[in-house]
Amino acid sequence: MGVRRVRIVVTGGAGFIGSNLVDALLREGHTVTVVDNLSTGRFENLLNVKDAARENRFSFLHMDIREASLVAAFKGKEQDAVIHLAAQPDVRVSVKNPLLDADVNILGTINVLQTAVENGVKRFINTSSGGCVYGEPESIPVSEDAPRHPDSPYGVSKNVAEEYIGYYRRTHGISSCTLALANVYGPRQNPFGEAGVVAIFIGKMLAGEEPVIYGDGEQTRDFVYVDDVVRAYLAALTKGEGEFINIGTGVETSVNDLYRLLAELMDFDGQPAYAPPRPGELSHIALQVGKAKKVLGWKPTVPLKEGLARTVEWYRKNLRR
Repeated sequence: MGVRRVRIVVTGGAGFIGSNLVDALLREGHTVTVVDNLSTGRFENLLNVKDAARENRFSFLHMDIREASLVAAFKGKEQDAVIHLAAQPDVRVSVKNPLLDADVNILGTINVLQTAVENGVKRFINTSSGGCVYGEPESIPVSEDAPRHPDSPYGVSKNVAEEYIGYYRRTHGISSCTLALANVYGPRQNPFGEAGVVAIFIGKMLAGEEPVIYGDGEQTRDFVYVDDVVRAYLAALTKGEGEFINIGTGVETSVNDLYRLLAELMDFDGQPAYAPPRPGELSHIALQVGKAKKVLGWKPTVPLKEGLARTVEWYRKNLRR
C-alpha cells in the first residue's frame, strides 16, 4: 500500500477507540467508512467528521457485522483496508452468554473477512485482547510468545478469530496484522457500562457516588492511553505483515492504586465499596511491547498520571447522563 491516502472500513468505528481512530484517519486525509450497530458505540462520537463528510471522505452504515448487508460497505467502493474493532468486548457477558460472544467475535469476524476478500481488500488489521487471550500469565510482562490459555469465552473467541485470519492470509492472500490491546482508557469511553474501570470510576466520582471495586483491588492491569493506541493502528496500516503485536505499557497498576490516583486528581474524598470478584477476570497482567517498537516503530508516550488528567478534564467538560 505504501504511504498514501487510502480507503478504509472501520468496524466499530462509533465506539470509544474506533471514533478516536476515525478522527485520526480523517486528519491524515484517508477516506473512512464506519460500520457500527450502535450497541455500544454512539453516533455522537462521530460529530467531528462533518468536514470530511462534505468532502465525501466519510460515510456511516448502521449495521451489524454479522449481516449479509455488510457488503454495502465494500461493493463498488474499492476499499483498500479494514480495521476491525467491532466485537462483543465484555468478559462477563461472554461468561454468561458464550453463544452470543462466539456469534459476534468469531462468525462476525469471518463475515468481515469473507466480504473483504470477495471485494478485493488487500489489508486487514484486527483487534485482539492483550490479556484475555493469554489467560493468567506465567510471568509478567507477557510477550507475544507466551502460551495462550484463556480463562473466558471472550479470550477463546479472540484466539479462534485469529486462527481464521491466518487461514484467510494463507489461502486468499489478504495482508494482515493484529494488535493485542492492553486496558485502553481515555475520552469517549462509556462511564455507565460494565467495562472500562477508568471511565466508570470517573463517572461515579463526578456524580458523588461510591465506586465499586470487584475483588480486593490488588489485581493489576496495564493501562494505555487511547491516543497511543490510535498511533499503533496508524502504523499498522503499512507495517507488521502477518504479526500479532502487543500494545500496552509494560507497567502493572493495581485497581486500588488507580482509584487513589483518580481520587487525588478529582479531589474525591469518598471510599470505594468492595464486591466479590467477577468470573473470568485476570488477577494480574502487563504486556511486553518491545515487538511493537521493533516492528511498528511504536512505543507508549503518555504516562498514566498525564493520561488520567487528560481523561478527567474531558469528562468534566463532556459527561452527560
